[in-house]
Amino acid sequence: MTEARDDVDHHVARWAAFWKDDPAFVPEVEGVLVRMSQILRYLRQADAAAFADAEDFTMEDYRTLHALMVQPYPTEASPAQLAEATHVTRAAMTSRLDRLVAAGLVHREVDATDRRRVIIRPTTDGRAAWSKYIFEAMARDQQLLGALSHDDLVQLNGLLRKVMLSLD
Repeated sequence: MTEARDDVDHHVARWAAFWKDDPAFVPEVEGVLVRMSQILRYLRQADAAAFADAEDFTMEDYRTLHALMVQPYPTEASPAQLAEATHVTRAAMTSRLDRLVAAGLVHREVDATDRRRVIIRPTTDGRAAWSKYIFEAMARDQQLLGALSHDDLVQLNGLLRKVMLSLD
């Protein structure tokens, strides 16, 4: 029985034929990197589609809430910390926070110990919105990797961990 082939196999075969006498081309490396790139692109598209019809809650809103929710207890952060965590400018974060405050998803509070500092905290509705979308994302992720068994996932995690540790 032959193993099923995907588009990446065809891509790799074309390059392998082109560089058949060049040992610098390693087909397995090309296949892994192209597949990882395509999987990440698929996930980004699926995430974007999840927010396509939501007029009052954007992916940027979700990302801001997510950055806030993963802060140490009690879930709070300054606007600057959120801007850094989401890789946006402080001005862009101000706009995001204005929308989230208006929607009742976060509170802006003056820090009682340092009145120069503003603290952002999620509201109950903000926590609920974050929970809804994160559990939907988890379901998409699990569906994407549904072709793999638990043992396959453990093995894949171990292999990717080796790559990550080699980057340090």
